Amino acid sequence: MSLTTDNNGAAAYRGGFGNPVLQGQGVFRIVMDAMARPGTIRSLEPAIAGVKPPSPLCVAAGAVALTLCDADTSIWLTSALRQSAAKAWVGFHTGAAFTEQRAESRFAFVEKGGVVPGFGQFALGTQEYPDRSTTLVLEIEALSGGMPMTASGPGIREAIEFSPRGLPDVFAALWAENRALFPRGVDLILVAGADIVCLPRTTKLERREG
Repeated sequence: MSLTTDNNGAAAYRGGFGNPVLQGQGVFRIVMDAMARPGTIRSLEPAIAGVKPPSPLCVAAGAVALTLCDADTSIWLTSALRQSAAKAWVGFHTGAAFTEQRAESRFAFVEKGGVVPGFGQFALGTQEYPDRSTTLVLEIEALSGGMPMTASGPGIREAIEFSPRGLPDVFAALWAENRALFPRGVDLILVAGADIVCLPRTTKLERREG
């Protein structure tokens, strides 16, 4: 059977990890390091060489999916991602199942410019099992050049300043509400191009004034 019967079908088979074990380990180490150092911009290069997910899924978001999602993972996608070749690409390369129920997802992906749902609509975990929550992978325009913010909390020895560009206007309120739920709540991975910033639910974010 041909795997290249049409453009959308072919797109699902191309652009994954050339060396799944080596590249997956590389991305995993970088993501875990970024989670341990919230607010720090990390590049996934060169671990993602050759990774080219279909639009509108960016390369960093695709690499995170390839690394962290598997057959035991439920994934929620925005409407734009569900209707694109990205859904078939993620499904083929990870074996993960998809859900339209945000509260049932372990990972959720939002493309650049997509509408960001309220964080409370996702799985928030429980007091006994806070890890049973959603990790939201959110693509923005850039991880620098935007609104200056300071990140503080566990894993941050001294407050870290970064300036993400393209976050929704309601982000500050959404994040404050999410952090107030601790130990419940979602964790966030911001992605832009090949770069990531991780924001565990414990991270406190404040806008830096002028």
